[in-house]
Amino acid sequence: MAAIGLDDTDSRDRGMCTTYLAARIATRLRERGYGVSRPVLVRLNPAIEAKTRGNAALAIHVDRPNRADRPDQADANADADIKVDETLSVAREAIDAAAETADPNTDPGLVVAPGSNVPPAVAAFSSRAVTDRLTIAAARAACETTGFRYHEWGNGRGLIGALAAVGARRAFSEWTVEHIAYREPERWGTPRSVDAKSVFAAADRGYPEVWDTVDRGEREVVCVPRTPCPVLFGVRGENPAAVERVAAGIESEPIACAETFLTNQGTDTHLREGTIATAEEGRSYRLSGVVASAPETRRGGHVFFDLGSGGSDGGGGGNDGDDTGSSERVDERTEGSRLRCVAFEPTKRFRDRVRALRVGDRLVVCGEVSAETLKLEKFAVRDLVRTERVVPTCPDCGTSMESAGRDQGYRCRDCGTDRDGKVFRWIERDLDVGWHEVPPRARRHVAKPLIRGGFDAPTFPER
Repeated sequence: MAAIGLDDTDSRDRGMCTTYLAARIATRLRERGYGVSRPVLVRLNPAIEAKTRGNAALAIHVDRPNRADRPDQADANADADIKVDETLSVAREAIDAAAETADPNTDPGLVVAPGSNVPPAVAAFSSRAVTDRLTIAAARAACETTGFRYHEWGNGRGLIGALAAVGARRAFSEWTVEHIAYREPERWGTPRSVDAKSVFAAADRGYPEVWDTVDRGEREVVCVPRTPCPVLFGVRGENPAAVERVAAGIESEPIACAETFLTNQGTDTHLREGTIATAEEGRSYRLSGVVASAPETRRGGHVFFDLGSGGSDGGGGGNDGDDTGSSERVDERTEGSRLRCVAFEPTKRFRDRVRALRVGDRLVVCGEVSAETLKLEKFAVRDLVRTERVVPTCPDCGTSMESAGRDQGYRCRDCGTDRDGKVFRWIERDLDVGWHEVPPRARRHVAKPLIRGGFDAPTFPER
């Protein structure tokens, strides 16, 4: 066997799509008699600045070609050498012909790994490429050490993703699929013709096995891109049969070709465990903390609040022994490090969940840290503040009491009634304990939708 990895062939402005190139390479290898398994689409660290929208890298795994007409090719090693040379040549030709290298920010990388066994070091490289920041030099060194063949264009940045894609099948255990339909080349860059009504109907039939095809809250088709790339639509879900059924129900312009990819999309493989005090820029985390400032809507409609590191998560929904969930414990809870969190305007209704937070609520938040701010993808409410301490009201006349002096409690000047101090008042909360997420229109490819399950508390999926 051999594995072909490629990355960074597209352009934010000029188009192209690395998945399309992978599909074309797979087709050409099949035409040459190679057995090609389902191509792998791996989403890398979403916090990398140089990425195009989804930060995807691709791998194509091929078996030995049929040599029935070549009985002289009996030596397995010689056959393997021919395969590597041939597959490398096919991939290079495809990249040379279609990659958007005229864009100075497009720097493709190609890696061909002979054999079926991926070294543990390469699998580790793949895992780190999703959660960390790696260098081109490290990718080159790994290729040299393993004896993998490689080729680079420009500064070779695409080698990082190409090598990560080669090791992805060994690195990750959880997989989903995406069926991608491609446009006829003469239509690239023109408005797409996809019937929205048919997309919603197909999405309804496929849900929940198929997710993030549409955003029902905004009545928006999500699976159709707006960029000038070759993709017509992409349908994501749990298994090939489910996504292909949904794709078959979509009415659209003619489809030039299609491919169903194995992918780490929708798995949360990008999230690292960490603490507020140690969270680093350019990585994505799952962090526990306590709301330390009231949510604030700022210019542009973005909603911000501070998360403090006071207290511990504990993984449940308790109130630290105080069954009132009182705001009396706010100062103790919010001591320590703080991290700003934000729900951006495109997350739409998710911002209402964020606005419903109060100082002292205990959370787990998930998202990328950038510019000392965590960009919220989802959060779990572990514990809600349920009461607050307020100035007492007079039981006789119903007016608010006034301070009777320092450490002397409160008194109603009209009725003469008094109280020793502030009293607890129940707070009505429009927020449930459990997991809340951004809507499909704002979801990152690698972020796990709540509908997929496996979470540690009740979930409130967005459709």
